[in-house]
Amino acid sequence: MRYAYSVTSALLLGGAALSLVTGLPAGAQIAQNDDSRMQAVVPRAGAPASFADLTAQLQPAVVNISVRQKIAVENPLANTPLGAMMGPAGQSRLAQAVGSGFVVSADGYVVTNNHVISLDRKGAADEVSVKFSDGTEYPARIVGRDVDSDLAVLKIDAKGPLPFVQFGESSKARAGEWVIAIGNPFGLGGSVTSGIISSVHRNTGSGGAYDHYIQTDASINSGNSGGPMFDMRGKVIGINNWIVAPSGGNIGIGFAIPSDIARPIVEKLMSGKAIERGFLGVQIQPISDAMADSLGIQRDRGELVRGVPPGMPGDKAGIKPGDIVLKVNNIEVTPDRSLSTIVANIAPGTRIPIDLLRQGKPVTVTATVAKRPGQEELAKSLGSSDPEDSPFNKPSEKAQGLVFEALGLLVFDIDADIAQQLRVPTSTRGAAIARVDGASDASSQGLQRGDIVVGANFQPITSVAALEAAVKAAKASGRPSITLEIMRPGTQGTVYFGVRLR
Repeated sequence: MRYAYSVTSALLLGGAALSLVTGLPAGAQIAQNDDSRMQAVVPRAGAPASFADLTAQLQPAVVNISVRQKIAVENPLANTPLGAMMGPAGQSRLAQAVGSGFVVSADGYVVTNNHVISLDRKGAADEVSVKFSDGTEYPARIVGRDVDSDLAVLKIDAKGPLPFVQFGESSKARAGEWVIAIGNPFGLGGSVTSGIISSVHRNTGSGGAYDHYIQTDASINSGNSGGPMFDMRGKVIGINNWIVAPSGGNIGIGFAIPSDIARPIVEKLMSGKAIERGFLGVQIQPISDAMADSLGIQRDRGELVRGVPPGMPGDKAGIKPGDIVLKVNNIEVTPDRSLSTIVANIAPGTRIPIDLLRQGKPVTVTATVAKRPGQEELAKSLGSSDPEDSPFNKPSEKAQGLVFEALGLLVFDIDADIAQQLRVPTSTRGAAIARVDGASDASSQGLQRGDIVVGANFQPITSVAALEAAVKAAKASGRPSITLEIMRPGTQGTVYFGVRLR
């Protein structure tokens, strides 16, 4: 997952790079025939000549995590000929996966991602084992996990004190600083990669309670999830979580959960406390520069309210669709601090002021923060309709064929009714995902019910037939995976996922 690169070799790529450390203008050269004038090319302070000593200190506390979990395999077509070929309803499949983690206490508490120990994103793994760099392996029990933040804490029992690392302060991290990642990519335990922080405030636009990441170009791949991102002082400033992978592998855009977000959640999970976070129950979206210009407000400030379900705290406070939320509890709403993030960190029951812009006029309302519900309850509370007779629950027999066999996805064509249910424009075309096989690579990558496949291997997908053709083409070419372009309702833009064929 990582390619450790040396500063020296980077300097050999061109005169412009050389001038950074010698002070010579780009293109200037040192006389090669006069040894007395030769100058040593050394990295400036802050650019380490080697990460070896730091790695040697930290690696003993980083662990490989292996999990086994029985996954229920649904077969909605059990009474059809195709369903009979797929197997009986109610069967289960044993899924296995690997991930990374790190020890945070001498008595054996281990931090990782929730999705590492919950392969179906619902239940927890049946068996979890933790292996250290010296080959020592222990069974682990799950102490606590939090779906919303994607964090989990394990506990192992060792005879003596274990090596451990400490959290740093991600709020003090800056773009351009060196970091190293240690983990278990593709099961290759003990892999070390280096890079820099690309951004300290990266939002995906999903509007979730913890849509805030550190972006890095240090190589992160499948299996690195849950592993630590270290600063040059050896402190954990991030927990590696996901990547953008249009090619199916690392392209230098990886994301880590900031330590300042993770630490208080980890401490609560270690102590057995419930994780409670604030909730207003309003549906929001970012404000584009064009919208800001048209409204005469500062760019990168505020979020637009696109929906206020009745009975929610936002509705009771008087927030209305079309309002622009500028401040929450006297904290400015910005791309770095979204409304959801601010509210999530406010204790339920707290009364807070909310500054709005309504039809060009400032308005202030007072809201009582509620407790944020679980994911399934949240989807229902925000008005997601999912009637039993909806086509969304009855994918056609055709939709169960090659795409399911190859990708583990039950998909169907989008019509006006489905588009309305998914809350996307009626002109949207693609293959909507009704179910994801929990034992598939698609599930491991994070694809979920309601996602829409709009592209495959960089070709547009407008129907199930088009996706099936793309899968056939990928198989015919002998490719092990296919790149899917996914539209996720409620978020901006599309995301690429490299999914292995099976």
